[in-house]
Amino acid sequence: MATRPFDLAGSPLFVAEGIFAAEIVAECRRRGVLAGAYALRRPRGATFVRRLARDLAEQRKAPKVLVRRGVALLRAEPTVLRRQTGLGAEAARAGEVLRQVAGLLAGHPHRS
Repeated sequence: MATRPFDLAGSPLFVAEGIFAAEIVAECRRRGVLAGAYALRRPRGATFVRRLARDLAEQRKAPKVLVRRGVALLRAEPTVLRRQTGLGAEAARAGEVLRQVAGLLAGHPHRS
């Protein structure tokens, strides 16, 4: 795993997103810079449909491959979410994450 310096440059918050964001939760908590860590919990079927529509529109691979890959990701999603929460992220729906981040920006921290 590669590492590189990261400077918040006086910013009150930073957002790490994506499937690997949970990897840095423990270190951010250890350094005292973690205000919140979230793993999005979405309806799996809706995620499957959105991903498939995007990938088909972008013609990423043959449709049969995209469906097979999408089904595999659909099945793996609970395991991915468990791993992310195991690394310290809080499973939450998008609306809840937006409310909590808005609270952080307003100075009402929800510390993890």
